[in-house]
Amino acid sequence: MFRAELDAIDLRILKELQADGRMTNVELAARAGISAPPCLRRVRKLEEAGIIEGYTAILNAPALGYDLVAFCMVGLRHQSEANLKAFAAATAEWPMVRQAWMVSGDSDFLLHCVAENLTRFQDFVIEELTANEQVDTVRTMLTIRQVKKVGLVEL
Repeated sequence: MFRAELDAIDLRILKELQADGRMTNVELAARAGISAPPCLRRVRKLEEAGIIEGYTAILNAPALGYDLVAFCMVGLRHQSEANLKAFAAATAEWPMVRQAWMVSGDSDFLLHCVAENLTRFQDFVIEELTANEQVDTVRTMLTIRQVKKVGLVEL
């Protein structure tokens, strides 16, 4: 993996898109301080290089009936490459798991879960997560409230 060489304009474009991916190219160009055609070329180049991975809508989970956000720290029985891969593959099959990271420390995986309510989350933990043959330990943390929400990369 290489670290991309970006100039100040590229960084402004990325910062603006991370804050609002729906703006028009004309608006983005104005915010980046360049005209629209070179702005569009730069955006396409950033997409082709894989720096911009995609565009998505950020949904209001509670407005859709998803009131619970929790994190699960999962320890596996064995940390062999095969077990790590098998558990990572299992996370892809669980819709409640919105993001998953392999981590170092006391746990092997950190799962970000979003559920309709506590009962649905508990059912998932008991019936699916702890029932997974790779899993040894699960520690859950229910969130109280989100206090910060920004783009994933500081630019």
